[in-house]
Amino acid sequence: MLMKHEDFEGMFRRVLEEGLSGLGWTLPEPALEAMARYARMVREWNERINLTTLVDPEAMAARHFIDSLTALMVLREPGWPPAPAQWPARRLADIGSGAGFPGLALKLAWPALEVTLIESVGKKARFLEAVAQELGLDGVTVLARRAEEVGQDPAHRERYDIAIARAVAALPVLLEYLLPLVRVNGMAVAMKGAEVEEELAAARGALERLGGRLRERREVAWPPHLPPRTLLVFEKAAPTPAGYPRRPGIPEKRPLR
Repeated sequence: MLMKHEDFEGMFRRVLEEGLSGLGWTLPEPALEAMARYARMVREWNERINLTTLVDPEAMAARHFIDSLTALMVLREPGWPPAPAQWPARRLADIGSGAGFPGLALKLAWPALEVTLIESVGKKARFLEAVAQELGLDGVTVLARRAEEVGQDPAHRERYDIAIARAVAALPVLLEYLLPLVRVNGMAVAMKGAEVEEELAAARGALERLGGRLRERREVAWPPHLPPRTLLVFEKAAPTPAGYPRRPGIPEKRPLR
């Protein structure tokens, strides 16, 4: 049986605000309220479709929302104000968005962000559309398509300032999904666990072929009771050759070396 809305929201808000404080971020009340409503929708829809194994409000706040918002640490550009609510517009593609993390969480913190959520599972894509409609969000597009297809679509190829993914695939595969979407001088962000050395070594060939280079590696250890997170930021240094991404399924079956 689902707990009452007020109990769920109270527990969720407490952990969310503690986590934001630990990261040094402050969000306006409308953003916090929208995140609580979004979390309730995840919990309710999860009764019908498999969105997440985390339905406890405290775990959801920490391991989905706060974890997603750690990306703000590498997305902020020099000279921008401290509050994400005041940041200028950018275009972001979220690959394998699932229940909307990190893309929708980032949108709620950074309202000027234009977000494209790429989620090939139709039921999950419909959930994302429902959240955007329920919260009245402008600048959110949901694509129920494979990342490989979107990366070859002229309407999306090299059109984004940022492409990001969280726990989607091994790094050589992930870079083939992300970098074709990013404009030259834009960035691809891979949200990974603490141990990334082997993946970085395996991804050297993919980076060279796809036009990317490692710009920043940021370790995040907040909240303290969660496993550390590593944010890998890649700069798009040159256009991606026309043959990438390859056909759906090929990047995973035959990762670039």
